[in-house]
Amino acid sequence: MDRDDVTWSGYWPAAPTPFTAGLELDEAGLAALLEMYAGDGVHGVLLNGSTGEWFSQSPAERRRVAEVGVEAVAGRYPVVVGVSAFTAAEAAELARHAKAAGADGVLATVPPYVHPSPAEVLAFYREVSEATDLPFMVYNWPRGVAVDLAAVPGLMSGLADLPNVAAIKDSTGDWLAMLATVEAVSDRVRVFGSLTHRRGLALMAGGLGGDGAIDGGGIGARYGVPFFEAALRGDIATARTWADRYQKLSAGMIAPDYSGRFASPISQLKAAMNLLGQPGAGSVRPPLLPVTDPIVLKQIAGVLTDAGFTPEA
Repeated sequence: MDRDDVTWSGYWPAAPTPFTAGLELDEAGLAALLEMYAGDGVHGVLLNGSTGEWFSQSPAERRRVAEVGVEAVAGRYPVVVGVSAFTAAEAAELARHAKAAGADGVLATVPPYVHPSPAEVLAFYREVSEATDLPFMVYNWPRGVAVDLAAVPGLMSGLADLPNVAAIKDSTGDWLAMLATVEAVSDRVRVFGSLTHRRGLALMAGGLGGDGAIDGGGIGARYGVPFFEAALRGDIATARTWADRYQKLSAGMIAPDYSGRFASPISQLKAAMNLLGQPGAGSVRPPLLPVTDPIVLKQIAGVLTDAGFTPEA
């Protein structure tokens, strides 16, 4: 399997998982959120990724999110399901369920806390990616797992060579390291990374590679969707305009290392979604805390306003 076995590209939200005020899984909210994404014209979605708070869900809830999500999307855009877990066996079982639910692919980080060696990384991804015949997306997430796959010479190339790997989501905070990943593997697999800006446009327009971005929450779809559509058809001037508008929003909310400007990234995301009246936000689950400070909420509303949105009072 390689990049030509999938059509994955463009702007994808990493969907938050909605929870009710009582912290129960909000299935109707999730379906409504995915319907909103369809209206936004997104090019794919990631369920149960970091933004989806997989770490605070039970295995049964994670399976249910996959089922509800696939049913709600109904084939209108690709659905990739996150199966990150502390062991390969757990991740493989979630991958098999995702396939049974009708997902288009699966994704995983290396196990959190473990700090696996390069040989252990390859062994983990080999086992999980071969649990099904679904296209697999490797997720490099140093902020969450304290291991930067892009920092190990040759590791991304070795992962790209695994039989079922079709894509890499490289969320290193080091843009030059992400560029090295694009250069090393984009001839073989799809690469999603920090591309929704003028530097990313230069990569794609210059033929160096890069396929898309997976963005926490999808608030930026208003700008990210037309950016990638313009970039991938070679309309540089239009793409630059959308890139600048997207960056005003993104840089106002997220630091270069992917930490939040005002609170934990998922907490401030859900606060922003609630301010915009978007479906499927609700609350976060512990250990995360909701943003309730009126001063912080006003600051988030200010970023949204500056970026061209109209938050609710």
